[in-house]
Amino acid sequence: MTEREVSLPLYVGLPHPCGYLEGREARMAFVPPELAVDRSLYTLLVANGFRRSGELVYRPHCPGCEACVPVRIPVRWFRPNRSQRRVARRNAHLTATVLPPVFRAEHYRLYTRYLDARHADGEMAGASPEDFMRFLGNQRWEGTRFVEFRADETLLAVAVVDELEDGLSAVYTFYEPSAEHLSLGTWAILWMVAEAGRRGQAHVYLGFWVRDCRKMAYKSGFRPLERLADGGWERLHPG
Repeated sequence: MTEREVSLPLYVGLPHPCGYLEGREARMAFVPPELAVDRSLYTLLVANGFRRSGELVYRPHCPGCEACVPVRIPVRWFRPNRSQRRVARRNAHLTATVLPPVFRAEHYRLYTRYLDARHADGEMAGASPEDFMRFLGNQRWEGTRFVEFRADETLLAVAVVDELEDGLSAVYTFYEPSAEHLSLGTWAILWMVAEAGRRGQAHVYLGFWVRDCRKMAYKSGFRPLERLADGGWERLHPG
């Protein structure tokens, strides 16, 4: 591991179809569910390429494939490009409210509308309230937040964010399908960068970037971007 080393037992899951690259198999290594995880340990795990789904903390473990590259934005050096500056101006009127990770029917209704519009044939389609919280909620350790973005009283987006010791980790963002023109996914990341800077934190972790996966392409638009390599974190491309 990088940055600071830790020795942990890991379980390896069964092979399953890769969700990023068609025709490939994937496997995951994950932290045992019974292992105690606090914010300090979770920060260390994220800094070493782990992500979470619900309370399951995992990273890819695919023999012969290293396509999933953990990436993060160095907050101090980030400079928005022209398109991102337009998104910021377009959404400057939105209010952000940071909330604890508890079920809210309004969030769930927005989530189902988003899935119906964007991922109707995906594995999350038809998610129940329990599925919703199982995927996005977290009571295993302190630090998960649901960030609401509203125009007046209208809920437009929710970003699920994990608060780390050194920054923020973007878990998932869903938004009103009819407001797609606002680029709310991009706006959520811009908000996280600004919020991490306000807190004096160094990084916003964006999870995995896969070069040949079109739905991951937006991540490479945030520059400079750092990737986790064998020798530690390094610039993916110049700032």
